Amino acid sequence: MNEAEAPDLDEIARKLFSGPISFLKSAPTLKFLPGPSVEEVAFAGRSNVGKSSLLNALTNRRDLARTSNTPGRTQELNFFEVGDPVRFRLVDMPGYGFAKAPKDIAKKWRHLINDYLRGRQVLKRALVLVDSRHGLKDIDREVMKMLDTAAVSYHLVLTKGDKIKPTELDEVTAATAAEALKHPAAHPEIIATSSETGFGIDRLRRAVVEAIS
Repeated sequence: MNEAEAPDLDEIARKLFSGPISFLKSAPTLKFLPGPSVEEVAFAGRSNVGKSSLLNALTNRRDLARTSNTPGRTQELNFFEVGDPVRFRLVDMPGYGFAKAPKDIAKKWRHLINDYLRGRQVLKRALVLVDSRHGLKDIDREVMKMLDTAAVSYHLVLTKGDKIKPTELDEVTAATAAEALKHPAAHPEIIATSSETGFGIDRLRRAVVEAIS
């Protein structure tokens, strides 16, 4: 993409995310998924990585996605429609790992996430969220390998970038980028964000629009 095209994407993203966005439905199992009528971008990440907060910041809504101090509150795939007419959907997925839930429930969530990511034909990109304070964990790498195998394009997004020093954020960004290069389905660019300050949110909006364009 050349520089002359970039402002157009930014403007498209601004209009889309300032326009109609609404909750569609929750899907506890694959049979409850909405029809594959439009493209989807999914948010995946460890429990307590800040998925719901990032979704709210991305859409400039205060409570579009539920937030909680209890990791693992999101137990279903939650679908949100963007645009009128609908242009695409955002999918908020259950957090993986460390959820405070019985093992059988956590296993059910994991299978739901994996089956959706591997088998959803209209899924254009997964956004794999990584807490910038901790960097990539083994469970993130497992998800990355699964996405590589399924040939599902994904973008690594650092969250809570305001919680560490700028130099530390630069270091974790560089380390994450170096690891992304080892994964065939990973986008080479790492997007650092902060839901609280808005840092990186415009770039993330553009990345979503790029994924469905």
